[in-house]
Amino acid sequence: MMKIDVLTLFPEMFEGVLGSSILKKAAEQKAVDYHIVNFREFADNKHKTVDDYPYGGGAGMVLKPQPIFDAVDHLKEQAQSTKPRVILLCPQGKTHNQKIAEELAKEEHLIFICGHYEGYDERIRDHVVTDELSIGDYVLTGGELGAMVVIDSVVRLLPEVLGNEESHQRDSFSTGFLEHPHYTRPADFRGMKVPDVLTSGNHRLIDEWREKESLKRTYERRPDLLENIELTSDQKKWLREFENQKK
Repeated sequence: MMKIDVLTLFPEMFEGVLGSSILKKAAEQKAVDYHIVNFREFADNKHKTVDDYPYGGGAGMVLKPQPIFDAVDHLKEQAQSTKPRVILLCPQGKTHNQKIAEELAKEEHLIFICGHYEGYDERIRDHVVTDELSIGDYVLTGGELGAMVVIDSVVRLLPEVLGNEESHQRDSFSTGFLEHPHYTRPADFRGMKVPDVLTSGNHRLIDEWREKESLKRTYERRPDLLENIELTSDQKKWLREFENQKK
């Protein structure tokens, strides 16, 4: 079972997300155990303050190291985990992607740190954190939403969570390409028909159609992804088709 701890000043933000849909199902199946901790509880002063003014002056407040250090030490001891991945959500972090989600899904213990205010004391980064992640080039009011996004992307990859192993293996980015189009019943809706190949029953042709459409969608919407993919001879031929159609 994967253990996920989240350090936050707003634990209530996670109730709806972790208590619904696939994330709830994963906990019920004991694929994952969530533990949401208000790290204010670890502050060592009577007022339970977790932030202070930055040395050198400047706007905003900075999260103090002591509550975070003590909270992480407590979680490690409680889980008897010596080397959890400790993930700091921050704008300066590496942009989260499917490859990182797949890597994190192999871990036994993840600790997420959600900050607020102007930033973190640098000693938290230097001596506690193993990974810094961002969900995009923009700034949020705190790390909670980012943590929810990363947790969702990781937990859905755990064995048996989605029920069908192929569900995530064909996801966008898992193969390097964007996912192919999907259709369901009825085959003819208001004159808009499902491609004939999908109702043909010929699985070889269906697989080929899906692969080609996946490449086409990637070429049209995220051509930058193709720079890092070694294409097959068929894929190179299809790509030339798309380029000629564009001219």
